[in-house]
Amino acid sequence: MPASSQTAKEPALQAAAPVRRLRRAERREQILAAATRAFARAGFAATSLDDIAAAAGISRAILYRHFDSKTDLYRGVLDRAGARLASAVGTGDFTATSVDALVGAAAGDPDGFRLLFRHAAREPEFRDEMDRFHKAMVTIARRELAAMIPDSSWAAWAARLVPTVAVEAVMAWLDADQPDREQAAQRIGEALDGIIHAAQPLTG
Repeated sequence: MPASSQTAKEPALQAAAPVRRLRRAERREQILAAATRAFARAGFAATSLDDIAAAAGISRAILYRHFDSKTDLYRGVLDRAGARLASAVGTGDFTATSVDALVGAAAGDPDGFRLLFRHAAREPEFRDEMDRFHKAMVTIARRELAAMIPDSSWAAWAARLVPTVAVEAVMAWLDADQPDREQAAQRIGEALDGIIHAAQPLTG
């Protein structure tokens, strides 16, 4: 057989490369990432499981192997976003690096951040969970501010305000297309310092 003829047939004789099947954890992560984007774009009510399956490039049957319902999937999305945020920021002490970590977490997962702090609280099925999440943030802030603000009433006021301002400031930064990443945390930190200063005893 001529060499040129053999070369022409070789591609036809080669076996197709096997398609690697994702492991269960990888598939779940793929679904959660697609669902995060879809829910952030259209909201819980307007997003169907078919929309999410299409975004993930899978069938609805495969989606149901991992999640029992749309509510179950949405809760999984919120848990994932909360875990990623906690991993970046921490769940204990509030330090000088916490604001920078918060900004970094939002930049790394803007859809998840928006779901946690903007969209989920508006969904009746998840409002209670988001209220508990916010109360936990206030509790941490109250513990940290107690040493800086001697008046308990003003400390309570600042503890409620600081997490809200921090989150809303980061949200506004995301909505503004994340300008001056290296300065964002400093600017937000200065805003929070203003709240703390305002809650401290007046001099003069």
